[in-house]
Amino acid sequence: MDERYVLQNAQFVTGHSADIVIENQKIIEITNAWKGVGALKIDCSGLHISSGWIDLHVHAFNELEPYGDQIEEIGIKQGVTTIVDAGSCGSDRIADLSAIKDSFKTNVFAFLNISRIGLSRTDELSNLDWINEEGIMNSLHLFHEFIVGLKVRISKSVVGNNGVEPLRVARDLSKKTSMPLMVHIGSSPPPIDEVISLLEGNDILTHYLNDKPNNLFDSEGNPLQIFLDAIDRGVHLNVGHGTESFSFKVAEMAKTHKIGLHTISTDIYRSNRLNGPVFSLANVLSKFLYLGYPLEEIINAVTINAANWLRKPHLGRIKIGDIANLTLFKVQSSQITLIDSEGDIREAKKEIIPKGVVINGEFLTC
Repeated sequence: MDERYVLQNAQFVTGHSADIVIENQKIIEITNAWKGVGALKIDCSGLHISSGWIDLHVHAFNELEPYGDQIEEIGIKQGVTTIVDAGSCGSDRIADLSAIKDSFKTNVFAFLNISRIGLSRTDELSNLDWINEEGIMNSLHLFHEFIVGLKVRISKSVVGNNGVEPLRVARDLSKKTSMPLMVHIGSSPPPIDEVISLLEGNDILTHYLNDKPNNLFDSEGNPLQIFLDAIDRGVHLNVGHGTESFSFKVAEMAKTHKIGLHTISTDIYRSNRLNGPVFSLANVLSKFLYLGYPLEEIINAVTINAANWLRKPHLGRIKIGDIANLTLFKVQSSQITLIDSEGDIREAKKEIIPKGVVINGEFLTC
């Protein structure tokens, strides 16, 4: 869409409305509502607008089972303009994921799984020989604009008898490459204190709102001191809802203790998109609306905060001169049933529904 067009009367989450004029992929003007000039006018009355939603934890390599899905199905069709694949591929197949990404409109980045086999099997760190440093270094050299960090899954079913050792190896690789880690937490062993102690500033702790026995809160609902210390060190908290990793009860504990929100993400793949409990990024955002978070804070967690962590601030702002990546959405009053990973059902009165995106300058409805 090289022709000039106008998104009319769209409301920002801060409350004010404006016209956004787009031409040759770029935002060329932000002006008062109904004042924008263009050959095509798109009436956005009743809709909110934000920079394009960023899902920092997805599984987008369609060939993998169970942790795979088609890029557009979890991207622009859901109002998400940028997705970050969270370690579906290691060095064996990262080239394949990089090769297909340009066939789709959604912006795609990736974490590189430190296991060369990636998620071709779900115990990818049970054999330390699958961590191939040469393959990692070569992948980071070839795909330095695509790879944003290293992914390491630290839970019993993944590491087998190796305990926390894969994370120690990942920490060493992080120092050698200056790449941050995204660390998945789950069932023990290893115990959570051994895992959290190895995280440093700018690492991502994903699944921090899970309710497994190895979680980050004590029996009285208070955050563990090791968790608070990690936050103080600058460790980034990422929801990573997934099939087994988001609990309303734990999220309420976190909110009570004023923890988060850094970034909200889905850990979405085909099964939990079609059958729940994830369904979509909008559905996950609606859960935080139900929990009482302000809309602006929720949307910042999938725009500004995510873009800043990626060191791609242009993806998290609406600014003249930038390539236009935007999401149009509605906050609709309706009765909606929400479900977490524990089967806990909540009845909400509002939901967030994506209505359209502008992806690299092109307007599409959702």
